[in-house]
Amino acid sequence: MPGDNNLDLRAKTIAIIAPGNMGAGLATRVTAAGFTVLTQLSGRGDATLERARAAGMRDASAREIADCPVILSVLPPGRAHAVAQELAPALADAPRKPLFVDCNAVSPDTVKQIEATVTATGAAFADAGIIGLPPRSEGPLPVIYASGEAASGLPALNQAGLDIRVLDGPVGAASTLKMCYAGIGKGLTALASAMILAADRAGAGEALRTEMERSQKMLLGRLDGSIPDMFPKAYRWVAEMEEIADFLGEDRPESGIYRGMAGFYDRLAGDFDAQGPEIEALKSFVRKD
Repeated sequence: MPGDNNLDLRAKTIAIIAPGNMGAGLATRVTAAGFTVLTQLSGRGDATLERARAAGMRDASAREIADCPVILSVLPPGRAHAVAQELAPALADAPRKPLFVDCNAVSPDTVKQIEATVTATGAAFADAGIIGLPPRSEGPLPVIYASGEAASGLPALNQAGLDIRVLDGPVGAASTLKMCYAGIGKGLTALASAMILAADRAGAGEALRTEMERSQKMLLGRLDGSIPDMFPKAYRWVAEMEEIADFLGEDRPESGIYRGMAGFYDRLAGDFDAQGPEIEALKSFVRKD
């Protein structure tokens, strides 16, 4: 097991970057437990500012963020390393080094690059992966799996309303778990959506729905929820599919599956923004009784 690393939470202040749906959802639970949550709001849009306000998050400078005992990085995967690099000067200047926890859907190789950036400042680093939906003020929590030597103190954050579970493994273990879990769940959504659209183009969409109701009722029930849930998130899943492809390795043909899914999600994201025909076809399929 990782060694004992105490996390001093007496000041009851942590940082969560950034106030997306997951970050704000976690902040809602943390503030409800009596903690102050700092974040960075410079340059953010009105919707993000309102989401942060509703979650009780407070805008802070990079220096204030670096003064927190723990920083949870909860970002679109394509921004994960860049934000760590942006915070690095403040981390290097911090008199008391924080624990930086990368909670993003990135490959083990990417998380090790982020680790190198963070630990070069003297700050501690833990790898983490979030599995589950953004929490609300009430209801189920996502599980945050963490790994690496510095992760052993993270269950102290459970007193702040989170559900953190430490894996017996090095930096990269938590990211591996996240890659595999997301590859199955989001991969299945992409695969099904591609086949539903193929059926629709050929005039067989209704027949496909009828047959799945007969022989794949459980799978169909899952898709009726996961496909509509995907529409506003597809743009974020592009980089995640690319990270999964990198994780699998370019020399393995299965990595090409996820490269293709990245392109597919990118197209669906554009179609969603344009209120285009592919999203309408998918909506029509899953709305059938």
